[in-house]
Amino acid sequence: MRNNILSTTIITLLFFACSTEKQGNMIVQGTIIGMQKGMLYLQKVQDTILVSVDSTFLNGTSNFRLVDNLESPELYYLTLNQLEVEKIDFFGEKGTVTINTKLEKFHSAAEITGSESHNKLNEFRDMSKQFTGRRLEIIKETFEAQIVKDTATINKLNRELGRLILNKRRYTANFALRNINSEVSPFLVLTELFDSHITLLDTVNNSLADPIKGSKYGVELEKYIKNIKKNGAN
Repeated sequence: MRNNILSTTIITLLFFACSTEKQGNMIVQGTIIGMQKGMLYLQKVQDTILVSVDSTFLNGTSNFRLVDNLESPELYYLTLNQLEVEKIDFFGEKGTVTINTKLEKFHSAAEITGSESHNKLNEFRDMSKQFTGRRLEIIKETFEAQIVKDTATINKLNRELGRLILNKRRYTANFALRNINSEVSPFLVLTELFDSHITLLDTVNNSLADPIKGSKYGVELEKYIKNIKKNGAN
């Protein structure tokens, strides 16, 4: 009799564990080649704090499945406990997002599919890399010119750096205005153009499609602009 009760209790607990598996409108699945054992986290920023919204312990398998509930596309992070500084960031959205990568090159080897928003973000980042690459070159050349006290070259490089920063800002603003139907637009304003003149912020914000204005980053951008105007900045 006691064994029967114990068996019934175990079955009930197992059923409860299965039936309470987290559900959500976004599934993040994929494979980490070379992964044998470790904790994998799905994270996002809430109230300026990075929090884990789901996790799974991988033991003898390289496949994973994580879920979350979201209202609109937003930035997420895939993090391994042993590689916390090497996160995979991606734009999550409703549906299934697939991330395949390798343990030894967790971030750089990541291939992400199933998210139109992430594709749009990658489009921006591909061009942005060119600005970043040239900026690093200018910094290196400036350092070398400083060693030999070549004032003319230093001044030339400083002017070029100023033009480069301005051109990147212009490219980012134009990209945001060309993609007013994507949540990536207000996201880029908040992360890349936050210190721009209020006129530019207003221009992008007022151009956003209504569904984007009501999205996570659309709402945050509106709030950010209101705070600037309230404090009399710009």
